[in-house]
Amino acid sequence: MKRTNFILNGFLALTTVLVFAQCAGNNNAAAPSAAPAGVAGSSNMKIAYVEIDSLLTKYNFWNDLNEQMIKKEENIRTTLNEKGKKLETEAREFERKYQNNGFVSQERAQQEYQRIQKQQQELQELQQKLAEELAAENQKNSLQMRDSINSFLKVYNQTKGYDLIISNTGFDNLLYANPAYNITNEIVEGLNARYNPSVKK
Repeated sequence: MKRTNFILNGFLALTTVLVFAQCAGNNNAAAPSAAPAGVAGSSNMKIAYVEIDSLLTKYNFWNDLNEQMIKKEENIRTTLNEKGKKLETEAREFERKYQNNGFVSQERAQQEYQRIQKQQQELQELQQKLAEELAAENQKNSLQMRDSINSFLKVYNQTKGYDLIISNTGFDNLLYANPAYNITNEIVEGLNARYNPSVKK
C-alpha cells in the first residue's frame, strides 16, 4: 500500500501545480480586449494574484474531491490488507503442513505452493490496477478543478478587467507581491457561492 500512497500523493502534488499553472496561463483570454495596456513597461497594466494553497484549503469543491479520494484510498487499503492477511495465513499453513509432511505427495505440495504463488501475483496485479485507477480518477478531478476555476475567472474578469492573474504556490516564481493585489478571498467566495455539492459529477 506504500506504493499506492506514493503514487497518489505524488500525482496529487504534480497535478495541483500543473492545474494552476494552466489556470494562470489561460486567464489572459478572459481579459477585455480594451486597450493594449498589457504592453511591457506600461503603468496601466492591471495585475492580481491568487494564493493557491489558501484557495485549495478553502474551496469546498476541492475539499469534497479530496474527501472522496481519501475514502477511496481507505477502501482500497482495507481490501488489500484483508486479501494480504488471508494470503499470509494460507502461506503459513502451507509452510506448517510442508514441514510436518502433511501433504500426501510432493506433487500435491507443489500444487498448493503454485496456488499460493498465483494468489500472490494476483494480489500484486490488483494493487497495481487499483493504484492506476486512483491516479486516473485524480487526473479527472484535477481537470474538473481546472475547468471550474477557468470558467469562473472568465466570468469574474468580465467586470474586473485584469490583464494578468498570477498563481502563487508556496515558494514558486512569485517571490514578493503587494497584498493589495491579492484577490484570493474574492475568488474563493465566488467559487464557493457557485459550487453546488448536490450536483453529481
